[in-house]
Amino acid sequence: MNRILIIAPNWIGDAVMSQPLLATLKVIYPQSQIDVLASPWVAPIYRACAEVRQVIEARLEHKQLQWGLRKQLAKQLELNQYDACFVLPNSLKSALIPWLANIPLRIGYRGEMRFGLINFALDNPSKTNRPPMANHYLALCNVISHSKDVDTHQQADPQLNISPLAKQSVSNKLQTAEIKDQLIYVLCPGAEYGVTKRWPTQHFATLAQQLITNEADAHIILLGSKSDYALGESIRAKANNDSKIHNWCGDTSLDEAIALIGMSKALVSNDSGLMHIGAALKVPQVAIFGSSDPHHTPPLSDKAKVIYLNLPCSPCHKRECPLGHLKCLKDISPENVFETIQKLH
Repeated sequence: MNRILIIAPNWIGDAVMSQPLLATLKVIYPQSQIDVLASPWVAPIYRACAEVRQVIEARLEHKQLQWGLRKQLAKQLELNQYDACFVLPNSLKSALIPWLANIPLRIGYRGEMRFGLINFALDNPSKTNRPPMANHYLALCNVISHSKDVDTHQQADPQLNISPLAKQSVSNKLQTAEIKDQLIYVLCPGAEYGVTKRWPTQHFATLAQQLITNEADAHIILLGSKSDYALGESIRAKANNDSKIHNWCGDTSLDEAIALIGMSKALVSNDSGLMHIGAALKVPQVAIFGSSDPHHTPPLSDKAKVIYLNLPCSPCHKRECPLGHLKCLKDISPENVFETIQKLH
């Protein structure tokens, strides 16, 4: 198999979780060229994957068919004569492009009404017995290979590289802000899913102050998307606008965020895409879980420590706390997180 196309998932964390699949395909087919079709939102993840030859960016919007754009992309991709395509999202529309591009092997999980569009399919696992997401993607290798060299059941271990260009860009940014890159703590207060995945901003503020008090030269960088900027400002206000706390939410590209996390002394995050990036870069990290399940989406790194209270009401997987108290997050104290960070080094 010489040419393989990957249809990328739409979430950053899921994109990170797909890297072991790419690495395994390279083991099975060492001479293969792997390209990835991805939205601009997740494309930087695949630029950080050593196995990827080319990232093809396409503005495929969520819940929109965009038939004209899909036909146009398929026509372009058909020229590349791919032997196989792995369709990682479960949606019908994600399977249209490889079908229109006449790629002979179209591999994925059985999803919404896409019989025929996917011609080599696996059953989705039940919601009560779901493997970790990285293993979920990795299992797709079983469709095309029964190689004894590849164990798709052992824990998959995502790994990302930092682009030299992004690292230089971040170094310039840090120099301008007069921040030494050896003493950065990165805090990520956001989570796209909603409030039930977000540790309170007051706790983040208290933790930031503790870190600065403990190390006089330390700087705190708050990372996230533009929608997290208000959370960052709330943290800075609650920490008395300390000049060593920098709100860079929405002020870095994802490529730069990857580089910053890779430089950090430690990362503290909610269950989010940036958490998975930290794990794939093998930086010391604390991952805070509330409404979600750390068994299904854990940070896959031996340098990661999960804090999860495992309350009787957890994991509820709800966007709003059904009981109205959010104890699963509020009862994780900044002191607990601070002590956990100290044990990581």
